[in-house]
Amino acid sequence: MTLGKKLSIGITLALLLALAVRVALIYHERNQAGPAPQAAKTDPDELVFLKRQRPSSLADEKQLIGKTVWVSAGGQLDYYAATGHHADYAHSAGTLLGAQPLAIKDVFEQVAPASATFRIPGGDRHVLLAFTLPGSDKLYAVPVGYRKGGDYTFMSDDIFFYDDPHQLFKHWGPKVWQAVDAHQVILGMNERQVSLSLGQVARNTSQDYGNRTVIYDNLGKPMAVTFVDDQVTSFRPE
Repeated sequence: MTLGKKLSIGITLALLLALAVRVALIYHERNQAGPAPQAAKTDPDELVFLKRQRPSSLADEKQLIGKTVWVSAGGQLDYYAATGHHADYAHSAGTLLGAQPLAIKDVFEQVAPASATFRIPGGDRHVLLAFTLPGSDKLYAVPVGYRKGGDYTFMSDDIFFYDDPHQLFKHWGPKVWQAVDAHQVILGMNERQVSLSLGQVARNTSQDYGNRTVIYDNLGKPMAVTFVDDQVTSFRPE
């Protein structure tokens, strides 16, 4: 075999060997186990199932009679002393607070004065729930919808929890629930918790949920609460 042929064969073998090594390296890189993918964090609040009744008639709303509901839309609705099927719209008895339990006794309709139609439109008549508060037999009423012509519109799904939120959100723990039931704010609470505690009447400094300062009306005692990564880092009277 001539020297030229030997060199040609040697070069060819070297190229084939280099190619084989390259293929092996590529195969190894593609099949090497990489780091395990990070599991996405799930907010346990988002896993809570909230019932909705979707009432469309007075008969639907009357199914709440004899049941207890808990206030979701705290700080928004005034309630009034009630006698029979009449609410004393002239005198507010208070404002519904977050997580407050109401024992429903009756459902009735009443013409509402303009002063009582800020949250719930007046329509032809308001639809009101008559209820008692824990430890009292005194009857109160709060509007939860209205009738316009022959049509009813109800907001009760947006106003109430139909199950005890202390059980729905029991993962919040006793310390947070103690603050919510006292309508206070503590460090580490998230926006949902503070909204239930101080009420939903608020204004935001940005749309970045969980990373902003929110000023809660807090029944006329404004409180500025700052959140970072959806945890309260500071709060102060405004």
